[in-house]
Amino acid sequence: MLSSQTIEIVKSTAPLIARIGPALAAHFYERMFLHHPELKDIFNMSNQFTRAQHEALFHAVYSYAAHIDNLEVLLPIVEKIAQKHTNFNITPTMYAIVGENLLASIAEMLSSEQTVLNAWTEAYHVLAQIFINREEEIYREVESTDGGWRGTRQFMLVSKVKESDLITSFIFAPIDDKPVTCYKPGQYIGIYLHPEQFEYQEIRQYSLSSAPNIKTYRISVKRHPQGIVSRYLHNHLNVGDTVKLAPPSGDFFLDVNKKTPIALISGGIGLTPMLSMLESIVNTHDADIHWLHAAENSQHHAFGDDINHLIQQNPRVKRGIWYNKPLISDKNFDYYGFIDLSLVEGLTSHPARQFYLCGPINFMQATVQQLVCAGITKDNIHYECFGPHKMIN
Repeated sequence: MLSSQTIEIVKSTAPLIARIGPALAAHFYERMFLHHPELKDIFNMSNQFTRAQHEALFHAVYSYAAHIDNLEVLLPIVEKIAQKHTNFNITPTMYAIVGENLLASIAEMLSSEQTVLNAWTEAYHVLAQIFINREEEIYREVESTDGGWRGTRQFMLVSKVKESDLITSFIFAPIDDKPVTCYKPGQYIGIYLHPEQFEYQEIRQYSLSSAPNIKTYRISVKRHPQGIVSRYLHNHLNVGDTVKLAPPSGDFFLDVNKKTPIALISGGIGLTPMLSMLESIVNTHDADIHWLHAAENSQHHAFGDDINHLIQQNPRVKRGIWYNKPLISDKNFDYYGFIDLSLVEGLTSHPARQFYLCGPINFMQATVQQLVCAGITKDNIHYECFGPHKMIN
């Protein structure tokens, strides 16, 4: 437990962190990579270049300082981060390295007063232990399941399918031919790559895009023009090649009984966890399912025929497809422009309906705003952000 003095001192630093947070985060990462370059094989260096990871760290540090007197508020964030960390195989030793460099950055940029440094040292070690304990629980839970493992496991690419002009699916099977652990629809998996053309090992997390089975994992990846990993997967990874995978994890997953109405709302590549959810329940769900998706046009719309086939299996599934810039030849969509939930009859009328969202940040912010304005409580809204975590307000 934290002392009352520590809580008071750390909380008093929150306004200053709010002002200098981005610079503090940049200082921390520069210092840590200088002294521990081996961590470049763990951290996403592309996110370092774009400063996305800096922003995520700044918000985490600020939130901890601002809510240190009420840590229960932070538990959802802790769980989300802990799930991601287990996909990166984060260890207690790494927490010691992070602590050493974060506290040094605080001393240099926030305050060199010993009372402040002592308070932050105590606070950091308490927070680190919370993460270490929770992550060890996750490691053990996954490892103990049928087909589960800790760390990474060798898999072979057994199928590669182009789903649209930008999205390709990759199906992996374990090279030991043993079963693989199941997962909750909506979760992701970690892929570890270090071909000779990469300067560092690259680790990425991709949503599993099919219903769970005990034999294979499928991910569906959007090609990004500057994406070192997505371009490698699209251009160079071929059937028969092997990769290392970390077990499925993530705190975003379908968690309803079969009588609960749901809405699966996605934009672009955000449809991948939604597709896993839809495939998992389409033949068993007894309540209404709304499948709502936004894409630029048919060239960017992946799994269109597959999803229509799934929808035909259950009359309770209702479809809404928006094309922002449809081609002259496009016919298989329902609405023009950006997603407008007011056009979907009965969507917001059921008080128990659960809404699952995934897509670009701006898309999710606009969608959440529409739902809140329609009277949907935030407890009924669940979302996933690809990349460093961000809060959707």
